Amino acid sequence: MRAAEKIATAMHQRVIEVLRPGVKQSEVVAEIYDTATRGVDGIWGDYSAAVPMIGAGIDASAPRLTWSDRELRSGGSIFFELASVHKLYHYPLSRTFYLGKPDQKFADAEKVVLEGMGAGLKKALPGNVCEDVAQSYYGVIERHGQRKPSRTGYSIGLAYPPDWGENSASCDRTESRLGMTFHFMSGLWFGDWATEITESILIRDGQSAWRTRVN
Repeated sequence: MRAAEKIATAMHQRVIEVLRPGVKQSEVVAEIYDTATRGVDGIWGDYSAAVPMIGAGIDASAPRLTWSDRELRSGGSIFFELASVHKLYHYPLSRTFYLGKPDQKFADAEKVVLEGMGAGLKKALPGNVCEDVAQSYYGVIERHGQRKPSRTGYSIGLAYPPDWGENSASCDRTESRLGMTFHFMSGLWFGDWATEITESILIRDGQSAWRTRVN
C-alpha cells in the first residue's frame, strides 16, 4: 500500500497537468489509466476494483459517477475519486479541482472539510473505535452549519471488483488497531455541486499516519 500511495500521487499530479477547459473528460481519464498502469519509480500499477469516478458541473452533486466525452468548462468544479493499486492492494485518494477562480462557497466548504478531517484524524488512534473518527468529523462540520448523512470512511487493503472497500469496518464500533488501514471519506455534497477531499490512513502506535502530497 505504501507503493500504491506513490502511484496515487502520480495519478493526481497527472490530472493537474492535463486538466484544462476544453479537454474532454474521457481524455483526462485516459491519462489517469496510463499513469495508474505504468506506475512510478519502478512500481507497476495493477487493475483497480472500481473505475475512476468523477463529477463535473452539476454531476458533482452525486458520488460514484463515471466519465463522458463532454468538454470541461471554465467556472466549474470537478472531483476525481481514484484508487491506485499495487499487487491488488488499493490506495484511494480523492481531490476536487476548480477551473478558474472558485466561488466563496467552494473555498468555505474546503476549509470546513479540512478542519473536520483534522479533527477526525486526531481520533484515528489504536484503541479508539471507528465511530470516534466519524463523530469528530460530524461535530466540526455541524458547527459550521453543514451535514453529511453518509459515512465518513471504511477499511481498505486487498480488493477485487466491484469494490475497493474491504466491507469489514465502517463508521461503527470496530476498534482501531495497529496496522489497520482506512479510507477517510470526508467531503460535502450539495444540490448541484460538491467538494470531495479524502485520505487513506494507517493506524500507528500513538498516531495516525496520513499523507497529503497533492494540494
